[in-house]
Amino acid sequence: MARTVAIGTQDFEDLREGEYFYIDKSYFIKEWWEAGDAVTVIMRPRRFGKTLNISMLECFFSDRYAGRGDLFQGLSIWQEERYRQMQGTFPVINLSFAAVKSGNYKGCYTQICKILEQTFAKHNYLLKSDKLDDDQKDSFREARQLLKKKGDEAETAFVLNTLSELLYVHTGKKPIILLDEYDTPMQEAYIRGFWEEIVDFVRNLFNATFKTNPSLRRAVMTGITRVSKESIFSDLNNLEVVSTTAKKYEIAFGFTQNEVLIF
Repeated sequence: MARTVAIGTQDFEDLREGEYFYIDKSYFIKEWWEAGDAVTVIMRPRRFGKTLNISMLECFFSDRYAGRGDLFQGLSIWQEERYRQMQGTFPVINLSFAAVKSGNYKGCYTQICKILEQTFAKHNYLLKSDKLDDDQKDSFREARQLLKKKGDEAETAFVLNTLSELLYVHTGKKPIILLDEYDTPMQEAYIRGFWEEIVDFVRNLFNATFKTNPSLRRAVMTGITRVSKESIFSDLNNLEVVSTTAKKYEIAFGFTQNEVLIF
């Protein structure tokens, strides 16, 4: 039976449950995990499957998808016993900056705070955790309140660090952080002339989240902007940057010649 090609579908769960046509990219899970890099930045052109692969990583690792091995049955990763045991066993923080588009810094910062606040809302169950003490629950509430008020930038830069710590205490496992289209705010800032205003905040956010974060297990960031030594990542020496010309993970993004022949 021929399967429908669902053009534009970027949600892995929807794709698999709908039994739409899917070219198996799940071996990327094993390649990435066994590479052992603390933070991986993947840069490819638009429309190369970055968001779908981020969604796949969440479905595979997140404890929100515990027991959802059905999403991976028949795919290459499910042939590996070790990885079948790993599915659905990690806390995952998943967010995207794709919607951050504003003509000025204030609007951009407001949108980032909104996305961060929505990310916290997904983990509101932490307020009922018997593993967190009252002070830790207060930290969660204070972070959400800060984000709702679009408060102090220095404090906002630290909120994902705080959330990581609370998830670690709650689950006993360090979380995985997935950030899709990390560079959209910077692209808007560069084009619209407020680069200098946003660069310090974003650098501090990324430093607190991906560098000085003892509760981080692994992270993946995707974007399309070339990374230079003097970029927002200049302080993050734990990065593995995978560019458009790199051979690493090339099969997981876009189509190979053999895959095109499947059609």
